Amino acid sequence: MALSDSVTTCLSPPVHYVICKLGFEKKDTYDISNILSENGEVCWQAVTEHVCYLESDQSVDYIKSIRSLGPVCESVNLHFKSLTKEQFVIQYALWFHWTNYTELFLEVFDVLQYTQTTEVALGLMKLTSCLERALGDVYLLIGKDCPFLLRDLLASEQLAIVFGQAVMNVLRVFIGSPCGLNLRNVLWHGFASPQEIPAKYCAMLLFLTAGLGQLLQTYLLQTKCILVHRPYVIFMSLEELDVFPGKYLTISKFLLRYIWGKTPLGICVIFFRYADCVILLLPQLEVGLRLLFTTTNKCPNRLVTAEVKFLSKVNYDLMLAKHLDNEEVNQLPAVLEEPAMASEFLWDFLNHQEGPRVRDRLSHGEINLEAFPREVANQIVAFAITLLCRFSDEDMFAFKEHMVIKLLMNCASCYRSRFHPISRLKKQVLECMKSIHLWPELPTVPEEHVQTIKGLEGNAEGSTLILMIPEIISQLRQYMPQNCSGSDDPINSVLTERLLTELCDTHICTLYSPRPVLEILVVLRKISTQCHQVSEQVIASAELRYKQWINKTLRSRQRHNYLRMLNRLADISSFKSGIEIFFFISFFFFKSFNEFSFFGFISHRFLKSVLQYTENLVTYTSPEKNKWDETMELTNKALTKIRKISDRKLMLMQLAT
Repeated sequence: MALSDSVTTCLSPPVHYVICKLGFEKKDTYDISNILSENGEVCWQAVTEHVCYLESDQSVDYIKSIRSLGPVCESVNLHFKSLTKEQFVIQYALWFHWTNYTELFLEVFDVLQYTQTTEVALGLMKLTSCLERALGDVYLLIGKDCPFLLRDLLASEQLAIVFGQAVMNVLRVFIGSPCGLNLRNVLWHGFASPQEIPAKYCAMLLFLTAGLGQLLQTYLLQTKCILVHRPYVIFMSLEELDVFPGKYLTISKFLLRYIWGKTPLGICVIFFRYADCVILLLPQLEVGLRLLFTTTNKCPNRLVTAEVKFLSKVNYDLMLAKHLDNEEVNQLPAVLEEPAMASEFLWDFLNHQEGPRVRDRLSHGEINLEAFPREVANQIVAFAITLLCRFSDEDMFAFKEHMVIKLLMNCASCYRSRFHPISRLKKQVLECMKSIHLWPELPTVPEEHVQTIKGLEGNAEGSTLILMIPEIISQLRQYMPQNCSGSDDPINSVLTERLLTELCDTHICTLYSPRPVLEILVVLRKISTQCHQVSEQVIASAELRYKQWINKTLRSRQRHNYLRMLNRLADISSFKSGIEIFFFISFFFFKSFNEFSFFGFISHRFLKSVLQYTENLVTYTSPEKNKWDETMELTNKALTKIRKISDRKLMLMQLAT
């Protein structure tokens, strides 16, 4: 696919002017002593005087403010260049403690001494994410729920109380407002290339962060409050993120030749700076996909629209959407050749709420950069390599034919979503079934002891369940995928862990899930969670009571209740079979996921009643209740309702034929 080679910037002319030229129009020389006292305190009044306001509504005039602050930023940059590292540490290090990451700001100072454009851009991206996180901690001194968006955080009343509205307006000139320089967003979304970001703006934000630390100390002393830092997010279950085989963050001759070389990314790999590697790569990945998006959908103007109304929209949400703003079909997934693979991977790692959400967590300062896992960085790099192979020139033939790359591409073509709600439901179901299948192995007392308790000789409800369960399962089997094996025995073979595994392995495209489908998934996942809790409670109760039985520490009533539980569980494991049937309902949903035929079989209202049943089961099987007779009644009613619905569905199908 031919992509334009004429693109030199992704900033529209107005935004390019604001970032690259506006702050250089005033040639005045500004004395640093005007904004920095002899004892090292930031003179905020002198800084805020450079913020201009519109006469109409007294809102910030960003154009005039940027022009006025330009010489101030240059003065700060020259001031930092005049300091040694030791002088900077003595004068400023204390004022970065409130960010909970002093080392980062000292690192940014080092970067400013050499003005290497990529390192400055990287430092600015890390600085803004850390600053946002720290400002969120300050917000929580007064407020409750910290705003997710930086612009809302900076515009909040809570931060204005701590720092003053005039100070917050200074910050909004540089970050947070799409009307200002908006440095954080244009960098993190890949609109600005490193050479387009003046180093003096990075220096100014470093200076302002120290000044905020001074203001915060005064506020904390006056209010006697203590600033508490929220814990960092830790990536759990790293094995779930292990998608691509191989190690691509290594210093092999092959990777050094074709990928890393002497690039900033290569330097990050060599020095094990995995967070830096991902931070540099994500904007390039986004701008590359945006180029594909605008080319395939024939809207080249969207490539350079880092504007107020577009900046928050031309991102992954838009690029991965099914339709464009004009309701036409988005052509990007088709161009990616393996739309499920590329789109599902991006949704998994960047968007799905239960996924790692790498870009969000990095850009909002939620992750400890020093402890960023190599495993996650390896997957992002591997995915980027797959896109590079698909859209690179012919002169990379040798690279594409290398065994390492062939293995990677083959793995990429087989990728399936791991963090979409339906994928999480599959995982929940399998975990629950493993728990339920432990029931036959639970320790139990001899049968003759159970029979000695009056009233446990048998019951009509148990007999009804024995007849009802095979009948229901036989009816439901016809909805199973044809590739899933089974036998004529609906009890002993169909509801097995092997069959459930086969059902879970059935691939279902998770892209563009309609809202009704997602709503059904929410209920199914709640049902699965409740079922798992029931199973765990049964196992815990059985093991505890058996131990107490052996040690003869059960009181008479406890002993009677324990034997009652064993008797109820023995009725062909009616509870277990009932729960398994609900799992099969889930899989009918999987099977008809794209055709919506599921909604002809079962209603959202019915699933709500099933959820109520499982919630009651959790209550009745809890150690505090131990109401085993009531669980039998509940199961009987629930299965009766399922059978009625199944019978009605079969009747409608017969009438249709």
